[in-house]
Amino acid sequence: MFKNLGKELRDFILRGNVMDMAVGIIIGAAFGKIVDSLVKDIIMPPIGFILGKVDFSNLYFTIYPLGEKYDSLDAAAAAGAVTINYGLFINTIISFLIVACAIFAIIKAVNTIKDKACKEEAVEAAATEKECPFCCTQIPINAKKCPHCTSEL
Repeated sequence: MFKNLGKELRDFILRGNVMDMAVGIIIGAAFGKIVDSLVKDIIMPPIGFILGKVDFSNLYFTIYPLGEKYDSLDAAAAAGAVTINYGLFINTIISFLIVACAIFAIIKAVNTIKDKACKEEAVEAAATEKECPFCCTQIPINAKKCPHCTSEL
């Protein structure tokens, strides 16, 4: 049963789709880090400033001990407090929306290129044949006589 397992595994890994998927995951992880930095370091500071110098990464609600106040989320975590970190959740939602918009734009561009290529292929295919006016069959565009009904064109 396990005699050909190594060969099958190697063939599976070297198959094109698996390698493409691996490259996509690696690029996706790197892109995710870039987007997280974009949200945390570029987008959220001006939004926080506009909203009254709010640091979204430090927005939280203390569950236990109830009513206890801490200077920051790090201080609450160091004290062992149980918190709901809704500021970090807001940052994550914004990161997701940026990634979703970027992926949408990439997929839309790829689909546009594919559609254009398909239309060009259709035009090329249509240009190689014409319809015989007598028997209505498709014949080569350069034909002088229909091979089906033998009519002069």
